[in-house]
Amino acid sequence: MKVKFSRNWVRSRSPRKQRKYIANAPLHIRKKFLSVNISKELREKYNTRNVVVRKGDVVRVMRGSFKGVEGKVVRVDIKKIRVYVDAVKRKKTDGSEVLVPIHPSNLQIIELNLEDEKRIKKLREKRASAKPGKEVSS
Repeated sequence: MKVKFSRNWVRSRSPRKQRKYIANAPLHIRKKFLSVNISKELREKYNTRNVVVRKGDVVRVMRGSFKGVEGKVVRVDIKKIRVYVDAVKRKKTDGSEVLVPIHPSNLQIIELNLEDEKRIKKLREKRASAKPGKEVSS
């Protein structure tokens, strides 16, 4: 394993290599790791299972100590592969509150931020590519 990062790397069962791939991935590939599961209503509407999370999306925490909490995405950290939600806060010893970073795999998008035209266009293309009569499995 001399190479730091290889674009040709396909897969490996070895957890060591999987961790290495994620840790050494460049930012344009790390952005893909920020894809989040979407709710059933949005899944049927846009014909896709997941979307890359963005600032302004409304999400629900599905795992962990904040399970069930819903809130708006305040910040997305591509470098650390973490998402910050306005409703997910922790008190520090001095009394101030700080946002808790959450891994995108533990989230579900409830409402999409549709301010960006490129994002709307991409979602429309996915909807149009759906085969007629094909049902989206859950």
